[in-house]
Amino acid sequence: MLRQLPPALWTVPYVGSRFPGSSAVADRPGLEAGANCQLFAYEVLRHFGLTPPDLRSSDLWADTESTTRVAMARPLDLLLFNADDEAYGAHVGVWVEGGRVLHLCAEVGHPVVWEMGEFAARRRYRVLVGIKRVVGSPQPQPQPHRYPRPPGEAPPGL
Repeated sequence: MLRQLPPALWTVPYVGSRFPGSSAVADRPGLEAGANCQLFAYEVLRHFGLTPPDLRSSDLWADTESTTRVAMARPLDLLLFNADDEAYGAHVGVWVEGGRVLHLCAEVGHPVVWEMGEFAARRRYRVLVGIKRVVGSPQPQPQPHRYPRPPGEAPPGL
């Protein structure tokens, strides 16, 4: 999945003022001028043919029209992280193969892939608020894992 992303997505700079619904995005659409985590995650999903709603974290968590809450993540699901279990201000990333999350954060400044433990090790991301799946998401193709897990066992950190 990661190899299918266009090179331009890997160079998007983190710009906190460019979030869904902001005047900065309305004045200059696209990701060339940067993005926050939500704007970036939604663009990744759009690249794969999904239609996520342009919502801030707490509205995304509350949404039941375009997304649904799920207990087990699969590729292209959205994960929300925060310092506590509140969705307001939560960081958003995209679940990819092998229990990893693609995201854009201020700490790094450009898109990066972290394992779940890397989120848990940081105070501001230590709590997984939950997982959202875009309604009508395609069923992902099975992906081989480097370290196979027994059937039904959750990936680390969930």
